[in-house]
Amino acid sequence: MFSKGWQYPTQYTAGVCCVHALEMSTGKIPFLEAVNGSTVLLPCTYASCIGITNLYFKWEFNDNGTMQKVADSVIPTDHVEPNKVNVYRERVEYVGSSKENNISILLWNVTFEDAGVYTCFGKNPKEKGKNHSAFFTLYVVEELREVDNTLTIIIASCVGGFIALLMAFMLLKNFTLFVLAKIEEKNKECLVTSSGIDNTENGLSGSKSTPKKA
Repeated sequence: MFSKGWQYPTQYTAGVCCVHALEMSTGKIPFLEAVNGSTVLLPCTYASCIGITNLYFKWEFNDNGTMQKVADSVIPTDHVEPNKVNVYRERVEYVGSSKENNISILLWNVTFEDAGVYTCFGKNPKEKGKNHSAFFTLYVVEELREVDNTLTIIIASCVGGFIALLMAFMLLKNFTLFVLAKIEEKNKECLVTSSGIDNTENGLSGSKSTPKKA
C-alpha cells in the first residue's frame, strides 16, 4: 500500500517521449567526400515532441582535439526564425529554416584544413538542461575517385546473356511443339484415309458388292 502523499515520479508522468524529447540529426549518411575548392552543405535538423522555447543551437568543429565554434543562435519558438545567427569562421553561411526545423550551414571553397568532424548541438530549456548532439564528418580530396564499374558491367552482361538464352530456348521449344503437333495431325489424317480404303476392299459399309449368279 502506498501512502497518501506518494506520487509517481515526474519523469514517468511526462511520458516516454519526453525522456528524449529533442533529437538532432545530420541525415542517414553523416559524412561527405568533397573536392578541394568546392562548396558543401553540412546538414542538420531537429525535432521535439514537446515543442521548443529558446532552443539554443550551435555548430562546432573538432580541430585536432580543440572544439572551435562555427556558428550559433537561439530559436525563440517553433517555426520562428532566429533573430541573428552568429558565424565565427570564414566561408560559412547559415542556410537553415525554422519552418522546416533545419539548422544546416554551407561551407564555401573548402580546403584540406576544413576536413574533420563537425558537431550539431542543441539544447531545449524545456528539457531542464539536457544536451543533444549529432555528428557530421567531412573528407576533402584533390579529386573524386572514379567508380570502377567493370564488375557491374560483367554481371549485367551475364544476366542479359542468360535472359537471351532463356528466350531462345522458349522459342525453340514452342517451335518444336508446333512441328510435332502438325506431324501428329498429319499422321491421324493418314490413318483415317487408310481405314476407309481397307473397309471398301473388305466389302464393308459403303463398298460395292458383286451380285451372285443364279
